[in-house]
Amino acid sequence: MDKAFSSVLAPTLPTRKAAARAALVDLDESTRCLLAECFRQFGIETAVMSSQAADRLHKEKFEACVLNLANDPGQLMETLRMSPSNSRSIIYGVGGSAQETMRYSKYGINAVFHEPLERPGAVKLVRATHLLVLHEFRRYVRIPVMTEVLVVGDGRRFIASTIEMSSGGMSLTSPEDVSVGTNFEVSFALMTLPRVIVRSVVSWRKPKLFGVRFDQADDRRRPVKVWIDSYLEN
Repeated sequence: MDKAFSSVLAPTLPTRKAAARAALVDLDESTRCLLAECFRQFGIETAVMSSQAADRLHKEKFEACVLNLANDPGQLMETLRMSPSNSRSIIYGVGGSAQETMRYSKYGINAVFHEPLERPGAVKLVRATHLLVLHEFRRYVRIPVMTEVLVVGDGRRFIASTIEMSSGGMSLTSPEDVSVGTNFEVSFALMTLPRVIVRSVVSWRKPKLFGVRFDQADDRRRPVKVWIDSYLEN
């Protein structure tokens, strides 16, 4: 009886929370090893797959997916975004020029590991994005996402690429020289977000980088906030 009594009162061990997983798809061995080590530093497990991974990416849950941009991964990106489990997975690309990366902007590619891949740069990128992979959304108010943006104003019209986006503005990369305080209209689309055109002002600049703040009086910015809230909630 004492044995049975002690068994009833035995403490229940806490269930270990499942680790976040990143799929490493169609990468060479050295790249796989380096990225697996980088993700592991931040508590993210990795699963190695070949380019024939569509079925797994559709059925299994992955918080992130790393794809080789040189191997035309558009179909795999579409599989991810159509998957009930992985529609909000963080998508990383490996290699490819900025122009090649923009080919996949409709799938909401989040970040790119540039080649030649080096440990410091890879660790820096994973550190900057791992909170989203781990679903620590409350600590992350900006979404890393790469998409093409048409910038119009100040007598100019040029294309830039997003780096991060928030409900209040975005950071962009472009060889164009812009000045703080310049007013522009920015036009862009993101995955399920229809094309948005919103007034903005340049709030900061660095070489080939600048940030814009959306005009708070422009109601056309509201769909961006809705999209970001939806992204974080999912």
